[in-house]
Amino acid sequence: MTTPKHRQVGLTDQQVVDMYRYMLLARTVDERMWLLNRAGKIPFVISCQGQEGAQAGAGFALDPSRDYIAPYYRDLCLVLIYGHTARTELLSAFGKPEDPNSGGRQMPGHFGDRRRRIITGSSPVGTQIPHAVGAALAARMRGEDFVSYVSFGEGTSNQGDFHEAANFAGIHKLPVIFFCENNQYAISVPTQKQLGCANVADRAAGYGFEGVVVDGMDPLEVYRVMRAAVEKARSGGGPTLVEAKTYRLVPHSSDDDDRTYRSREEVEEARRGDSLVRMRSYLLAEGLLDDAAEASMKQAILDEVNEATAYAEAAPHAAPETLLQHVYAEGGGGPWQ
Repeated sequence: MTTPKHRQVGLTDQQVVDMYRYMLLARTVDERMWLLNRAGKIPFVISCQGQEGAQAGAGFALDPSRDYIAPYYRDLCLVLIYGHTARTELLSAFGKPEDPNSGGRQMPGHFGDRRRRIITGSSPVGTQIPHAVGAALAARMRGEDFVSYVSFGEGTSNQGDFHEAANFAGIHKLPVIFFCENNQYAISVPTQKQLGCANVADRAAGYGFEGVVVDGMDPLEVYRVMRAAVEKARSGGGPTLVEAKTYRLVPHSSDDDDRTYRSREEVEEARRGDSLVRMRSYLLAEGLLDDAAEASMKQAILDEVNEATAYAEAAPHAAPETLLQHVYAEGGGGPWQ
């Protein structure tokens, strides 16, 4: 009898079911935020829909107890794997001070949590890439055993931050993984108008390390490639640039109308190959999921998201007197005073 693919790549039966659950949770939270936005209750959404499989495969290859991540704004599934919850992300969406990412001071998708080794991101795209390389340098200098991981879109791979960080990491063979979630569009600009080469991963050779292209809609294949990259980084083999080919199933953000630059037929074709569809089919075929178990899983997730929504909406807003907190230095004694 043929060994199931998830066992071939090193995942247990429970792990592959858990991977699917995180993907479903991310999708459900994301869909809830769109409903809240359209109802006028939250101001902004930037989605992970279509990219959950790539994030799940990457997240399960990392060790949240020691590895650092510098996620980009679509990495909802990844931060859920790293310990965030439906409640934390909805608190962020509502801009409430209990939000662990920024205390409700940033728009959704600006992840950060020191306790969970999530390096805080900024609005300018790509700024997290040098930060992740800096974390990898710290690991080398301190003799600490952790891998640094950074994700970004293919559009961001055209920014100077990416090239400078990749060059530095290649020179010093740092334990960092560059993970490009190529979702085919930099807002409205298709990949073929962004790159002078066939793949983002082709650029790795210029910096002296390996580049790998993987089907980002296949979580198990992403896990296989990422696990090899993590093992290489841990053993002193240096960086890897992994390019996961995905597809963004929804507009760039809640402020975007994607009908102006891509057809509905193109999007519907991509939906048929959605990573959630593929993962569900795999689990059913392997006997790891049945209709009853799936219904139970979906109901538990819906209950969690409903509770999180109610909690986040009812949570108190920040007190007005905290407006300038974390903006100006507090406590006096500075030479500027």
